[in-house]
Amino acid sequence: MKITDNKLFLENISVESLMQEYGSPLYIYEESVLRSQFRQLSSGFPQGLLEIHYSMKANSNPSLLNILREEGSSIDAVSEFEVRLALESGFEPQQIIFTGNNNTLAEIEYCVEQDVAVNLGSLVLLEKYAERFPHTKVSVRINPGIGAGHHAHCITGGPDSKFGIYHDQIEAALAISKKYGLTLNGVHSHIGTGIYSAGPMLEAMEMILNVAEKFPDLEFVDFGGGFGIPYRPEQQALDMKDLSRKMTKRFQQFSQNFGRDLVMKIEPGKLLIGPAGLLLTTVTNITETPKYRFVGVDSGFNHLVRPTMYGSYHKILNASRCTGEEKDVVIVGYICESGDIFSRSGEEIHRSLPSPKVGEHLAILDAGAYGISMSSQYNFRPRPAEVLVQGGQSRLIRRAESFEDLTQCYVDFN
Repeated sequence: MKITDNKLFLENISVESLMQEYGSPLYIYEESVLRSQFRQLSSGFPQGLLEIHYSMKANSNPSLLNILREEGSSIDAVSEFEVRLALESGFEPQQIIFTGNNNTLAEIEYCVEQDVAVNLGSLVLLEKYAERFPHTKVSVRINPGIGAGHHAHCITGGPDSKFGIYHDQIEAALAISKKYGLTLNGVHSHIGTGIYSAGPMLEAMEMILNVAEKFPDLEFVDFGGGFGIPYRPEQQALDMKDLSRKMTKRFQQFSQNFGRDLVMKIEPGKLLIGPAGLLLTTVTNITETPKYRFVGVDSGFNHLVRPTMYGSYHKILNASRCTGEEKDVVIVGYICESGDIFSRSGEEIHRSLPSPKVGEHLAILDAGAYGISMSSQYNFRPRPAEVLVQGGQSRLIRRAESFEDLTQCYVDFN
């Protein structure tokens, strides 16, 4: 991404030309950024120690999955259909971990039939699995008793979280495994998302390693994901070199004390795909009140729900005039809800940028993760197209939805 002649370009292609060719609104991904993010993350760990399982719930477009597969990524899947998509996108079963959440036994059975590793997060599911598949290998998700994240809805550890077997119930899990002859070969933990410092991650790592000592058949420890990206200008990116060095040192020490070479797994999603994606929109309307200047665009929280759901900040650029006299404006979408505000940041809703005019294009940055994957057809609005750019070339990787797409599942419609 760069600015030339005061206009935004992606891989030497102007936003104007991309939107002219593919329409508006539009999701754009820069392949070079995605590859760079993966390489920066993996390079900090010794070869053979780490397996990166991309959290595909962040964005499951098969073209993006293929890029990550080429880079050496494995997959973290959370539903049967995610597992199916990963398999049909070329991943081998042994590259996939299925970490369910309140899932049915049928989903577990599908994974076992496909030779996909299963990771279970409750005593109830562990016993159901054991009754159905005794004398097999399975891993367990542990709640280490702490959580972290940018919003309460994103904290996945601690006493308020529904995820994982609480750390004081380990003996019960071991008793189930002994009763049914299970081999508990892995321990998994994930404390939350939007983590920008090494402290919470290392603290959770220490807690989960203390738990892992109790599992005699251990082959791997999975520390989950949650690595944040600097959405706000004042935020600093997570120092991955420092974190990888500290994680490596501690894990190698643990493996040595354990008496066996173990594999470390992590499950980044946002860190890899977030910075690679943008949502491009077109200004369609300007409305002024005594308090605000509202700039309306041809998209809404049906395409990017994070600002509405979490109050999350996304940097917004006027891609048609990147610099110029700035004014405070409120960027709003076309959904019939008062909360449909792209420029939201917590309780604040306005943003200062070169005052947009009708017909100009805005770029919402760092939208590669949890953008299209959390999108909907609310207000009977179609999802936008997705385009991949690399080396001055662009290609469609998902077409925009049509009216026919939105109506095809209705049984009694025409």
